[in-house]
Amino acid sequence: MAKTTAMKLIELMILKEDIDRVLEFLGKRGNFQFQTEIEENSSASGVNSVNASKEIFDKLQGVRSYLGVEDLTDYAEDCTLPVDADFEKAGQILQAVDELKEREIKLGEEKQRVTEAYEEANAFSNLKVAYKELDHLSFLSLRIGRIDPAMIDELTFAVGGRAVIVPLGEDKTRILAASSKKGRFALDAELKRFGFVGMEVPKDFKGIPDDVLESLKKQKEKADNDCEEIKKERTNYAETHAALITSLLGRFSMGMQVQAVRDRLESTQLVYRIAGWITASDSDIMMKELDELTEGRIAIRSYNPDEVPSVRDGHEKVPVKLTHGKLVSSFERMIFSYGAPLYGTIDPTPFVAFFFTLLFGIMFGDAGQGLVFIIVGILLTTHAIPWFKSWHKFGPVFISIGCSSFIMGLLTGEFFCNEHILEPFGLFVTGLFVGKENAFAPILHMMPSSSTVDKMFMFFLFTIGVGFIINSIGLVINISNNFIMHRKGKAIFGKTGICGTVFFWYIVSMVIRIFAFGSSIQIYDWIVIGLALLGVFFAEPLSRLVDGERPVFENGVFAAVIEGIVELLEVVSSYLSNSVSFLRVGAFALAHAVLGYIIFTLSALIPVSAGGVAVSIIGNAVVIVLEGMIVAIQVIRLQYYEFFSKFFTETGKEFKPFRFSYK
Repeated sequence: MAKTTAMKLIELMILKEDIDRVLEFLGKRGNFQFQTEIEENSSASGVNSVNASKEIFDKLQGVRSYLGVEDLTDYAEDCTLPVDADFEKAGQILQAVDELKEREIKLGEEKQRVTEAYEEANAFSNLKVAYKELDHLSFLSLRIGRIDPAMIDELTFAVGGRAVIVPLGEDKTRILAASSKKGRFALDAELKRFGFVGMEVPKDFKGIPDDVLESLKKQKEKADNDCEEIKKERTNYAETHAALITSLLGRFSMGMQVQAVRDRLESTQLVYRIAGWITASDSDIMMKELDELTEGRIAIRSYNPDEVPSVRDGHEKVPVKLTHGKLVSSFERMIFSYGAPLYGTIDPTPFVAFFFTLLFGIMFGDAGQGLVFIIVGILLTTHAIPWFKSWHKFGPVFISIGCSSFIMGLLTGEFFCNEHILEPFGLFVTGLFVGKENAFAPILHMMPSSSTVDKMFMFFLFTIGVGFIINSIGLVINISNNFIMHRKGKAIFGKTGICGTVFFWYIVSMVIRIFAFGSSIQIYDWIVIGLALLGVFFAEPLSRLVDGERPVFENGVFAAVIEGIVELLEVVSSYLSNSVSFLRVGAFALAHAVLGYIIFTLSALIPVSAGGVAVSIIGNAVVIVLEGMIVAIQVIRLQYYEFFSKFFTETGKEFKPFRFSYK
């Protein structure tokens, strides 16, 4: 059985002049994990140096946003750390864009000012009587100002015959209100209630001359044209400088990450020290490339994990990396979401990949719906669905469960919930074994009926058998891991050690012997079961005895007896529940068949063919999405609680190498 990837610790002593190039090399390779975590928060590490690359990167992001240039999603292949020329180019771009932005703001303000002046003047273009002549009338009181055009009709209705409301200008945002001197207080009250804002008008004001209006109109048109021209200038600048801006963004993104790491390394005035983990297979090549990169100006030391004092003392865990092909590696996140295995132990990912695929197919057997999963998996793998970038790595998972569902669908005779399309296939296959005259379809009948009770019973026994295999593999992994970690006591004793495994296997074999061959319980059965349970009962003291730990009864004999009783109760209940739990596999397979039958029946009952097709499409879509999610959750639950719980008694540390990330 494969173990986790072998690792090595390398220690680098780097001259100050080479540190940036070395960090660039490590970030691009993405296979080096620092031994101690590099803090990103400067205040936490006590470093307060200015990150020049980050400052420029943030400013360039503002420039990119202002110009409407599309942002990067990842680095270009030839992207490197910024040099002096890049700082100069970035400074020129920032200065040019600042000037462009300042001019655009000024033109925008000028446009707003001219537009408001034109609208103000235009509003009074129909007022041709001198305002002072009207305002001095003994019987008339005038008010000129702004108001919401939607309120004019209500205001006119409210004042009634007590005042006259005259809209000014085309947009009617300004009015002239006239009333008698006696009614001016009532008019002011109504105007205030409707949000009227008074305007100061010169006493000698007499309308707006046409030549003034024309002049203001031309100024407004010029301001509009100037604003359009500056927008075109901005667009042209963005088009001609987009490639340079994105290139600089990539360079300064790398630069700010290199400086952030560099500022937190151990160093003297001349030398930096870096220590970190790398896979053993990469160590020789990497050390050679580092030596060539620095032209020999680097000191490198390599250590195996058992040579590192902190690892030997148990104070540090070696990072765990799993190495697989594309298919199996797509299931790794399922492992790490539960916890990383301990370094040097058995890698459970191939078992997870196989059993996840198997259990999903058993519970979700439909050839047509399986094809849908296969197509989705192919689209994700080929990056043909850009909206689900984070799901691309799960493409092989969809393909594998799609194939499993397709095969199970061929056995159950279901194709998009239709039970008749695959009948010829079922008759052909069964005819090869029982003859054409006795051929039947489907090969595996999942719909419950009085004639299929025995087949249903055998199918549920099959699912329990699958559960027995999964539980057994988990126990074997746990025993092997404990021997690998030199924990002989835990490997032999306890509910998940050899004693617990012998009890589980012997009980299962004894039950099969009794029901299959009509045998009875013999005295040797009690002896084997008793010895196995005795090892479980005294698991803690026996483990300490075998491992050479003293005292044997760490907490006293009475505590050991109580702990043993609890262990006995737990070993019986846990193995029973772990086995029975796999009945849900058969239950969900049965539920899937019944749901498919209901959808097929409903689509057949609708007289209009189009309606039947619609019911079939909607029904299958609901099954694929909702039931697919439920089945996936149930499979994950079985993996976590029935399989992982056997050997994940202690978790390790996932290998997370330092690599550049654009955002």
